[in-house]
Amino acid sequence: MAENAEDKARLVRIDDPDDPRIGPYRDIRERDLVGRQGRFVAEGRVVLNVLFSARRFEAESVLLLENRVDGSRDLLDAVPDSVPVYVAPAHVLDAIAGFHMHRGILAIGRRRPNETVSDLLAALPSDALVVALAGIANHDNMGAIFRNAAAFGADAVTMDPTCCDPLYRKAIRVSVGAALKVPFATAPSLDDLVGKLGGAGFNLIALSPQGDVDIADLKPGRRRALLLGSEGMGLPAALLARLTSVRIPIASDFDSLNVAAASAIALHRLSNIG
Repeated sequence: MAENAEDKARLVRIDDPDDPRIGPYRDIRERDLVGRQGRFVAEGRVVLNVLFSARRFEAESVLLLENRVDGSRDLLDAVPDSVPVYVAPAHVLDAIAGFHMHRGILAIGRRRPNETVSDLLAALPSDALVVALAGIANHDNMGAIFRNAAAFGADAVTMDPTCCDPLYRKAIRVSVGAALKVPFATAPSLDDLVGKLGGAGFNLIALSPQGDVDIADLKPGRRRALLLGSEGMGLPAALLARLTSVRIPIASDFDSLNVAAASAIALHRLSNIG
């Protein structure tokens, strides 16, 4: 499909990788590790469509590979009028990003002011399902947990400060945009997170390979929070002793499930969908 006159008027040609207008995209692989002054990188058609409709974020600009323009009419229609759309040939886009960008569909998003855990929980419905994370430092796991949270209707994700940023480029990509869809907030400590959830009336359900209760025996309830710890270390023993701990039965000759896979099973059990 050829671009129409209105599309052409919006497109800004970029032929120089050092053009200051596309500075936020430069060397994104390295700069993802140190933050972007409230910015983040969104990648791919599905993720960008989520960004354009997200309440908690706003798009700052779009960068397209020139041979993706003709097939991106629907995406261009969704871009807010105030957002510039830059177009570059493959060699220029690769030089901007610092590696080969085969997808060729990027945007810079900007965070709105961070929400506190207390404010986030206060806005949730009486039967809310929340995912609570402690020490999830792997971006693939973070993205997959957000994807599972969205798929099973979780209302929010809360985290302790040792978790990685859900808005890292890889985490957003793995989540298929769910990190931009499911509200999240970070508490100053794990104890503070647990206290805030309990104070807001949530029944905390801690997932552990040694949990006391088979997850199949969990009964439906209101205001539930699924607490997940890091792989290897898991949740602190003292915390598990204070909470309802549940396990997912697996073969006796194997250690445990990946935390993202375990989150999918547990959220399916706790979800009100279906």
